[in-house]
This record gives sequence, structure tokens and C-alpha cells, in this order.
Amino acid sequence: MKKFTIKTTDKDTLQRWFYLMTLGRAIDNKAPAYLLQSLGWSYHAPYAGHDGIQLAMGEVFVKGEDFMFPYYRDMLAVLAAGMTAEEIILNGISKATDVAGGGRHMSNHFAKPEWNIENVSSATGSHDLHAVGVARAMVYYKHKGVAYTSHGEASTSEGYVYEAINGASTEQLPVIFVIQDNGYGISVPKHEQTANRKVADNFVGFKNLKIIHCNGKDVFDSMNAMTAAREYAISTSNPVIVQANCVRMGSHSNSDKQTLYRDEDELAYVKEADPLLKFRRMLLRYKRFTEEELKQIEADAKKELSQANKKAIAAPDPDPSTIFDFVTPEPYHPQKYVDGTHNETGEPKNLVTAINETLKAEFRLNPNTFLWGQDIANKEKGGVFNVSKGMQPEFGEGRVFNAPIAEDYIMGTANGMSRFRKDIRIVVEGAEFADYFWPAIDQYVECTHEYWRTNGQFSPNITVRLAAGGYIGGGLYHSQNLEGALTTLPGARIVYPSFADDAAGLLRTSLRSEGFTLFFEPKALYNAVESSTVVPDDFEVPFGKARIRRDGSDITIITYGNTTHLCLDAAERLAKDGNYSIEVIDLRSLIPLDKETIAESVKKTGKVLVVHEDKVFSGFGAEIAASIGTELYRYLDAPVQRVGSTFTPVGFNPILEKAILPNTDRIYAAAKELLEF
Repeated sequence: MKKFTIKTTDKDTLQRWFYLMTLGRAIDNKAPAYLLQSLGWSYHAPYAGHDGIQLAMGEVFVKGEDFMFPYYRDMLAVLAAGMTAEEIILNGISKATDVAGGGRHMSNHFAKPEWNIENVSSATGSHDLHAVGVARAMVYYKHKGVAYTSHGEASTSEGYVYEAINGASTEQLPVIFVIQDNGYGISVPKHEQTANRKVADNFVGFKNLKIIHCNGKDVFDSMNAMTAAREYAISTSNPVIVQANCVRMGSHSNSDKQTLYRDEDELAYVKEADPLLKFRRMLLRYKRFTEEELKQIEADAKKELSQANKKAIAAPDPDPSTIFDFVTPEPYHPQKYVDGTHNETGEPKNLVTAINETLKAEFRLNPNTFLWGQDIANKEKGGVFNVSKGMQPEFGEGRVFNAPIAEDYIMGTANGMSRFRKDIRIVVEGAEFADYFWPAIDQYVECTHEYWRTNGQFSPNITVRLAAGGYIGGGLYHSQNLEGALTTLPGARIVYPSFADDAAGLLRTSLRSEGFTLFFEPKALYNAVESSTVVPDDFEVPFGKARIRRDGSDITIITYGNTTHLCLDAAERLAKDGNYSIEVIDLRSLIPLDKETIAESVKKTGKVLVVHEDKVFSGFGAEIAASIGTELYRYLDAPVQRVGSTFTPVGFNPILEKAILPNTDRIYAAAKELLEF
């Protein structure tokens, strides 16, 4: 491997490095002026003091081969990787032509997805998981390249950073974790973050992991470290940590005041350690450049900044009418079963069989489909409920495999792997029971706003399967419901089937669509006779299309999941006991919601009962009731009523569970009272 030194590096390369460092620092210094002029850049995290390692990151990055996940301080890294000063300023002042996301994401979040310089979250460190996921795809598809992910030393305290490094070393993936250690997590000094002086030492026990230390202030040491890291990662398909010792010359950001926690001696020291000035002095001392030559380079950089500034200021601002663009991608539209219904006859299949057979059919159709989760791929075993039974023997360990007990890792690497190519489709069992999904919520949030945040440039093509709900005597962490919370986040399609054919059809549509889908599976119905149906081959169900399970004219019952069957039972009893005509709507899809079918039914019956398994208080039914009350109030003959769980967790003892969850008797009583209103 070639070693870079001041004496052996050619003059053209040294000139390029000095130009990039000078231009980057000029932009970094100018950024606060935009805020003072009310032009934008309201968040700015200066990189000064990180110059060496960031220059090296960008220089080593190979466009077309590598992926880069920069953090909010990586201005020089992306500049050295090829982004222009104009592109960086467009991001800083949030213009419509910002290549990172059209002004939709926070300033100082530099990206160019077209080049695989990825648009990452403000939750620093969470993108480590995405880097691991895309590296997994590189290995699977035998692609030569590495994934770089970068952040400060304080971020290593985050659980998902540990999960990413653990996973990359376990799976032996070519990921380079760049830790830019400037000694502070905002105002918190490193010794309050971790016991080790060098945070990379926290990971010395990881097998297959190489750790390289370098002086992140020094251009040559950083270049040698990053070059060695890339060569090692590619040649061995193993991860590397590059810990770069840096200094933070300015405050953490423009909302921070470092004089409140750093004394004058320390501030004087970091000023003296300025990497740009040190590099400039070195070029003169070793007579590689004259003072006049360096001044000309500085003048050229200043000129480029001036021109970039003028163009960026003149660029258009985002159009407020576009806020609803790119919330979710256009889905696959069913071709044969346009409305998601059928009249075919044959042998009924239970819900778990329908899901299993659909997974297998879609895996055969698209060889770029993958499945992982906890305990889902041990030869013939397919999870606690055997939903993925037989998948690994047929499709192999490269496509169907077990993940660590780390829900964040499961979700985050799915996000990352789906970045590698657009035809990849990923199915994850987000947790063996939906209740255990909460540790993955930050990555769920990432998935929901990736498409919007990148201005339509990237959407994770992921279907998250969650075995949800009660009626199994499972108690805490085995019987709760999540949809009331998760439907508040735009960007995910959320479906909740009640019958085998709908489960098959919605799963197929999800796997043929671009975008992110949350697929709830009512586990109490997996093997239930009442949810078993005939499932036509290649059955499809469109998103946002409810199914009328029972026609009626006296009252509308709106439901989904486990309670669909309870509502049908109650409707049958009401018909027998009082000759009432009950309409039961099975929503199937919560987002998008079929408001048209709901409206037609409400106009016909004038009375509405919303029933779901989740808690009544703040449950998804509250949104349905509010929408009807706001948009259809003139057609109502009575207030909208709701039935659901009590505002408590679901207990373990069957006596407690029965008291908490809705049942046929409670639905019957609520409907009868409403009918008699």
C-alpha cells in the first residue's frame, strides 16, 4: 500500500487537497452569515478541527462503488467526495434544488443520493445500521465496494451503534465506521460518556473487526488510515473502525456556546491545533509551494465560493403546494382482483398457511426478495407461529436468515439493504410478538420519512410483519396492540387483515409495491376456523379498499383484525334477536383508509359503531369517529360510538384478559343501545 507523506505525494494531489480544505473552511466560516441575514442555515455544526479525517474520507470514497453515510458535521468529507460548493450551500439554505432533499431535511445534512452519498437522520449514529445493511447487499451481490458511516465519539454510546458493529463483525461485512473524536458530545466531555479514553477500545473484543487509530487533524495520517481501512475491508470483507483524534475548534453548533464549559487555555490550544494552518505551514516548510502559489489557490477557492453563493441565493425556494408529494410511493395496483374480492370455491386455508404460501410464491417470482427476523430460519422451523416454515430450505441462507435479538438491527439493516437496488424487496419479522417491536421504533420512524425527506429519491421497500393482538392468554409483551400509536406517523402503509384471503392478497400487493408497509397479523386467528377461506392463486388486495362483510341498513359497524369476527357474531345475534339489519365493514387497510366505503355506508344507515381490539382511548377508532363526526355529521342519526379495550395493559390471567379485551357481548350491547337511540 502506498504511504502518503509530504515528500512523496505529487504536487497536483497536494494542490487539490489544499484547495478542498480551503474551500471547505471558507464555506464553514460563511455558514453563520446566512442565518444572520435570515437566509437560512439555521442549524450549522462546524467541522473545523476535523479537516484531516474528513478530507481522507472523501478522497478514498469511490463513486459508483462505495456508499457514504455522512453525519451533520461532514461538510469537507462530502466536498472531497465530489459535491460542489453550490450543492452544499443549497442544502444549507434549504433551497428547492438542494440535491439532498429539496429543502425538506435539516441544514447541514449533506447528501447526494444519486452518488450513494446518503441522506441520513438527525438521530446521529442511527445510520450505522443502514451502512451495515447496504454492505450486506454488497456481499450478497458480489459487489466491490465499502460502506462508510461517520459520527462523533459520543454517538458510540447509542445502542444502535453497538448493534451495527456487532452485526457487521458477525456477518463479516465491509463497513468502515469512522469515529471522529473531538472529546465532546455537545457539552458533555468524553469521560462522562465512556470509561475508555479511546472509545474504539470499547470494541476490542469483537472478532473480525480491525481497529485503526489516526490523527484526524493530520492529512497524511488520515489518508494512510482510510486507505488501509478500505483495502482491508475489501480484501477481507470485514469491518473496520477508524478512530480519528480531532479537535472541535468551534461550538458544537450555532445553538451552543462553548465558552460556558471550555476554559480559555483549552480554546487557545484547539486554535493552535488548526489542521488547515498546520497543512499550509507544512507545504511552505517543505518547499512544495510558494506563498504566492498558496495565495492564488486561496483566491481561486474564494472565487468559487462567491460564484456558488450567487447561484444558490438565486435558486428557487420550495413550493408549499408540494408538501403532500412523496409521502408514500405509488403502490402496485392489482390487475385481476381489482377490488380485492373473489367468488372462487375450493378448500379453505387458514391464515398462517395463506401467508406462508404467499411468501413462497413471491420469493419465487422475485429473486431479489429477502426475509429475516428472530428465530424464523432454522431449517423447517419458521418462528414461534411457523409462518416462515420451509422458507430457508427452499430459498437458502442468503435470502432467509436469522437476525440477532436486536429489533433496531433488524429494521435498520433492512433500510440499508433496500438502498442497494430498487428491485430489492425485504420482509422482516420486526419482533416475534408485536409488543417487542418498541426498541425498533426509531428505525421505524426513519423508514416512514425516508421517501419524503429525500424528495422522492429513496424509499425503503420493506414489509414489516408483526404478530399482534390478544385473545391468546399472552399478557404483557404478548397481547398488546400498536396501531393506535403507529398510525400517527405518515409514510407507512398499514394493513390489518382478518381473513386468510385478505392476508394473502395484501401481502402480495405489498411485496410488489415500492414503499414501506406495516403488516399486522392477528395471531389469535393464525389457525382459527373462522378466519380460514379459499385463497385464489395470485390473489391481490389493493391498499385502501375496505370489504363489506355483511350488508345492512340499520347500523354500520366498522372494524378490523380480531374484532371483525366478534362483530359478525354480534350482527348475527342482533339479526336473530331483533330483526336488525347490520352492515359490517372490515377495513383491511388502515392507511390508506377507505373513506369512500365508510361514507356510503354512513349515508345509508345513519348510525355508526367503531370496534377494534386496541384501547378506546386514543385508539385508531378515535380517528375514524372524529372523521365521520367532522365530514359526515349531517348524515348521522346518533353520535358515533366506540368499543375497544379498557385503558389498561392486557393482563395475563384469562379472567383479566376477558375483562379487558372487547367481546361479542359488549359489541352486541353497544350496537343494540345505538340502534335504539
